[in-house]
Amino acid sequence: MRKQLLFGICLFLTITCFGQDKLDSLVQVGIKYHDNGEFDKAIDTYKQALKINPKSTLVNYEISMSYLNAGDNKNALKHSDIVLKQKQNNILLAYIVKGSALDNLGKTKQSIELFNKAIQEVGGHYLLYYNLGVDYSKIGDRKNAEIAFVNAIQNKPDHKSSHYGLALLEYQNDNRVKSLLSLYYFLMLEPNSKRSETAYNLLKKQLGGNVQKDNSNPMNINVFVNPKSVDSEFGAADMMIAMLEASNSLEENKDKTADELFIENTKSFFTVLGELYDNDNKGKDNLWWNFYVPFFYNLAKSDYMDVFCYYISSSSNDKAIEWLQTNKDKLDNFAKWINER
Repeated sequence: MRKQLLFGICLFLTITCFGQDKLDSLVQVGIKYHDNGEFDKAIDTYKQALKINPKSTLVNYEISMSYLNAGDNKNALKHSDIVLKQKQNNILLAYIVKGSALDNLGKTKQSIELFNKAIQEVGGHYLLYYNLGVDYSKIGDRKNAEIAFVNAIQNKPDHKSSHYGLALLEYQNDNRVKSLLSLYYFLMLEPNSKRSETAYNLLKKQLGGNVQKDNSNPMNINVFVNPKSVDSEFGAADMMIAMLEASNSLEENKDKTADELFIENTKSFFTVLGELYDNDNKGKDNLWWNFYVPFFYNLAKSDYMDVFCYYISSSSNDKAIEWLQTNKDKLDNFAKWINER
C-alpha cells in the first residue's frame, strides 16, 4: 500500500513538473511572437498554456498584454482581472494593462481611479505614475498630470517617456523654462528617435519663440516676454532666453555657426539657472531645483557642453552626427561623466 502511495505521489510530481515545463516553454514562444508584433500567434500560444493552468498569473498577464496590443481591450480586461483577483503575482503589470484597456475604451476616469488604487496597493511605481499622468493629461487636468509625471521621474529618473510627457505638458501650460529643462533631459536620454525630432524642434522653437526680427532691418529685434513668467520663480531665466536669442544677431556673433550659438546659449541658460539656484533656490523641494537645475549647472561648468549639445541634436542635425563620429573619445568621456553623477 505504501509503495503504491509513493508511486502515485511520484507520478503526480512528474506530471506536474512536465506540465510546468510545457507551460514555461509555451510562454517563451508566446513572448517571442509578441515581441515580433505577431500578437495573434502569441494569443494562440498562450491559450495552449492556459489549458495547462487556467489560473496562471503569468500566462493571464502575458495574454492580456497581447490582447491589448492587438486592440482587443475587452479580453485584455478579462485576463488582467483574473490576475488581480488572485492577489498573488504580476499584480503591478495587470493593473497597467487594465488601466490602459479602460483608457482605450474611453473610460479614462475609471482608469485614473484604478491607477490611484494601484498606487495605494502596490506602491508608487513609476509606470503607474506615468500612466496616471497620461490619463490626467487626456482629461485636461494639468495640475494632477504634472504631479504624476514628477512622481514618475522621482521614482525612476531615467524614465524617458515621463520626461517627454512632462515637457509637452509644461509647453501646454506655457511654462517655457520647465518645458526646456524636461526636453533637454529627455534628449540626453533619447537623442535619436522619431519623438526626439519632435522634442528637438520644440526645444529650438521655445528658445527662439519670444523674438521677432524685422526683415527690412535685421538689427531691429523685438523681444516679447510672457507676463505670466515675469513674477514666476523662473522669470529671470525666461527673460534670459529671449535676450540670448536676440544676441545671436549682434555683430560679435555674426561669424559663429548655428551650432556654436546653440552651445553658447544653452550653457548660458544653464549657468543663469545655476546662479539662481545658488542665490535663492537651494533647498527647494521640487524636481526643477533639486534635480534638473543642479545637473545642468554642473554640466555647464564641465568640459562637455559641446558634446552634450551635439549629442541631443543628432536626430535633426547631420553636422552633429559627423562631429560625434570624429569625437568618439569625448563622447565616451561624457558618458562616464554622466554615470558618475
